[in-house]
Amino acid sequence: MMLPNAKLLSSSAKFLPSPVEPPQLSRRTTVGASPSLERNCKLSRRNLSKSSLLLLLTTQTTLTPLLDFSKAQADTIDNPNPTNCENRIPTKKAFIDVSIDGEPIGRIIIGLYGDDVPAGTARFSSIVSGKAGISYRRKDFVKIMPGYVQHGGIRSYGVDAERATAAVGSLQNLIEEWERGKRGEICNENKAGSVGIVVRDPSKPPPKTKLVARNGKLQVEEEVIAVGPNGTEFVITAVDSPELEDSVLVIGKVLEGMGVVEKMREVKTVRDNTSSPYFRVAKVIGDKRAVVAERGFNRPYSKVVVTNCGLIESQTL
Repeated sequence: MMLPNAKLLSSSAKFLPSPVEPPQLSRRTTVGASPSLERNCKLSRRNLSKSSLLLLLTTQTTLTPLLDFSKAQADTIDNPNPTNCENRIPTKKAFIDVSIDGEPIGRIIIGLYGDDVPAGTARFSSIVSGKAGISYRRKDFVKIMPGYVQHGGIRSYGVDAERATAAVGSLQNLIEEWERGKRGEICNENKAGSVGIVVRDPSKPPPKTKLVARNGKLQVEEEVIAVGPNGTEFVITAVDSPELEDSVLVIGKVLEGMGVVEKMREVKTVRDNTSSPYFRVAKVIGDKRAVVAERGFNRPYSKVVVTNCGLIESQTL
């Protein structure tokens, strides 16, 4: 007896896929796999979906630890000798006495890392002691930021500016130490209580490199963004301020007097209006009023001055 529609079934069979065995997994890969993968079955859409999903999950479970290990190994290769900031030991101490509108508020004692950043420490020491012919004495703190206070250093014109340039520890050596910190060769973490010399202007982005044609040759140069600091400004952080790592070289830490720093932070300042759309438009079109206004942002209304400063001659640090 013939089955009905036998001819139709016979022709349709030509288009049916032949049975395909699921991929054979190694012993290591099939640990914990479902028995359904071990059975031979015909390739259907439902079976293919289930088998593929289970294979994906099994493979991901096996490979994830390997990927994590590779990432950790890559991190180790990128930074084979990570710097340990906890090992830094101050080699000398400095002090600065501060007043607000003529009223003394206390003394800040700073420990300087002479062994870790010799150029930066030598430069700061020569100025705070007056050895360079200039001093921080009777000069102002010009910015009171939420996370740190910034001293104005020596003005960038006149005789004082020339003496600042000639101060112990050249500006180039200062920049080289700061670049070493950016590469991770020395510790340059701006933790709470850190003291650092301003190498780049924190309010401006770091200069970008550009490719220029000069004398028939292509050269890589840095964009010039106004005049940078002269290596005499310094900051004292009240909280962790990693945003300063692109502009500041850490040379020491506050040993005593964080209460003085807190009093300085309480001084009222000119409101920062950089988020205003009107200011941003004026800045883009080059309106000089915006540039002048920006210089005044975060400046204290009160006179915050270093009344006295120097090095502490002591063998006990």
